[in-house]
This record gives sequence, C-alpha cells and structure tokens, in this order.
Amino acid sequence: LDGAIMRVIDVLLAFPDLLLALVIITFFGQGQLNIILAIGIANVPRYARLVRAQTLVVRGAGYVEAATTLGLPRHLVIWRHVLPNAIKPILILATIGIGGNIVNGAALSFLGFGAAPPAPEWGGMLAMGRNYLANAWWLVAWPALAITLTVVSISAIGRELLRRSEGKRA
Repeated sequence: LDGAIMRVIDVLLAFPDLLLALVIITFFGQGQLNIILAIGIANVPRYARLVRAQTLVVRGAGYVEAATTLGLPRHLVIWRHVLPNAIKPILILATIGIGGNIVNGAALSFLGFGAAPPAPEWGGMLAMGRNYLANAWWLVAWPALAITLTVVSISAIGRELLRRSEGKRA
C-alpha cells in the first residue's frame, strides 16, 4: 500500500503545483474558495512525501525503538514520540511554502480564476492594472509590491524558524 501511494504521489509531483491547481479549478469552477482548495490539494503530494520521510527518520530513532522495546502500545509510541518529533520540520517548511501559495493564488486570480472583480485580490488587481500600465503604472506597482513584501516576509520568518530549529538540534 505504501509503495502504491508513493508512486501516485511521484506522478503528481511530476506536474507543477499551478498546473494541478488549474486542473482542479477546471473541475470545481472559479472563485476564491475554489482557489484555496485547489492550491491546498495541489500541495498535498509534496507534504505527503515530506511527512513520510520524516516519519521514517523518526521511526528509526533510538528513543522510539526504546519505547517499543519497553512494551508501550503502538498508538502511544506514535502520539508521544513519532508525531511530536516529525511535525516540527514539516511545520517550518510549510511556513516557507506559504509564500509560494500566495504567488500561486495571485497567478490564478491574474488568469481570471479568482473571485469576481469587486473582490480585492492581488492577482485581479494586477490583471486590471495591466491595461493602464503606460499611463498609471502604480495600479500594478502597489499590488506587486504587496505580493513581494508579503512573500519575502513570510519566507524570512520560515527561514528563521528553520535556522533556530537546526541550532537546537546541534
């Protein structure tokens, strides 16, 4: 079962997240909620592989083997030892991945798959402003700057979390 699931994950990882999100939106229709769901579903293969890898690393650790040898039930070993130690790197990398998800959401909105035009979406603002780029460049500059600053800030937070967690391991 593990091998079959990982082969499906490998196939899904062969496609870019944005392409998978476009396919999902094609089935469910456009809208803000559907963009969120599509981006979330498109990220599942990446995090499934990461969760599996972290679980395999932690499962082979000495403290997990010691707990199993002492006769702790399997569910207690998972809840007390495997899960808390496997989740930290996943949460840190998920924080870093938020920036990519923001860019993907803006791209989908720019392509017209987002919420209706009165809704304030950065990608929609970029799409509407591109028609006036020669005369009113700021219509594109401010949403682009907001996207850039948000993504860079979130990535910096994620990288700092990663740096601090690596420092504690040493």
